[in-house]
Amino acid sequence: MRCVGGEVGATSSLAPKIGPLGLSPKKVGDDIAKATSDWKGLKITVKLTIQNRVATISVVPSASSLVIKALKEPPRDRKKVKNVKHNGNVTLDEIINISRTMRPRSMARTLAGTVKEILGSAQSVGCTVDGKNPHDIIEGI
Repeated sequence: MRCVGGEVGATSSLAPKIGPLGLSPKKVGDDIAKATSDWKGLKITVKLTIQNRVATISVVPSASSLVIKALKEPPRDRKKVKNVKHNGNVTLDEIINISRTMRPRSMARTLAGTVKEILGSAQSVGCTVDGKNPHDIIEGI
């Protein structure tokens, strides 16, 4: 389920999914907001696991949201700013750390392949890596 970090999404979108399971959509919405509070303003995927009428929430961040988080930019008001270009700089070490986090979900066979995937995400986010264009680093690998 996609939602914006730190905000209670529309509980109406939750209701048809978890209403029949006997859970209160409002309570689950609040739990999601608590679980995603350190991803303020970023769109992330949340995984809801419901067992014995207890909802556990795990945050599954996408590669681009991890890259944006590594930029350590102040959270923006997403109602005011649309289609933001992130023009920060990330170190290659941070990219490799993100790759290690994403490794189990990556399609690549090697860590180098995963690093290239993350560099591609960094390019589409619009940031630089060690002051260079991410694509130049991909060619270097």
